[in-house]
Amino acid sequence: MASEKDVTSGMNPIEKLPCEIRWAKVDDWKPAMMMVWKTFMKFESPDYSQKGIKEFFEFITDDDIYKAFLKGTYRMMVAVDGDRIIGVCSLRNINVISLLFVDEEYHRQGVGRALLERFEKHVKEKEGEYFIKVNAAPYAVGFYEKLGFTATAAEQDKGGIRITPMEKVL
Repeated sequence: MASEKDVTSGMNPIEKLPCEIRWAKVDDWKPAMMMVWKTFMKFESPDYSQKGIKEFFEFITDDDIYKAFLKGTYRMMVAVDGDRIIGVCSLRNINVISLLFVDEEYHRQGVGRALLERFEKHVKEKEGEYFIKVNAAPYAVGFYEKLGFTATAAEQDKGGIRITPMEKVL
């Protein structure tokens, strides 16, 4: 797993974020997933069926994903304000964003953008990949478009979860 220094090196010193961004630690998992769930329910669940909501909950509470996190094969960064996790970005399969959530109180403050930029840098410099993918939820499509992602297919329904496949060349 990369060190914290790897994540923040090259950071613009003028950048003013309300948080620190770092690789997640074992103790971050539960509060991170609680923040993800709370944010999902507020912003995403209105666009999902009950089946989709259940699928998402099962995904973030699945023991296999947690075990992959512990092994370092499901990488996650967190944005932390004091001792509070306010943002999460996770990566699977080297260059696929799995989760990107920011606590409601911190929306539109650059936290999501900063998390994504750190992962883009990691994917390009440490993994040698030149593109990054995401299956964007309806609420997030505009956010990803603003950051240079383009849809690679029309919106799809995967087990009740609505997604738009998107990617960005790094």
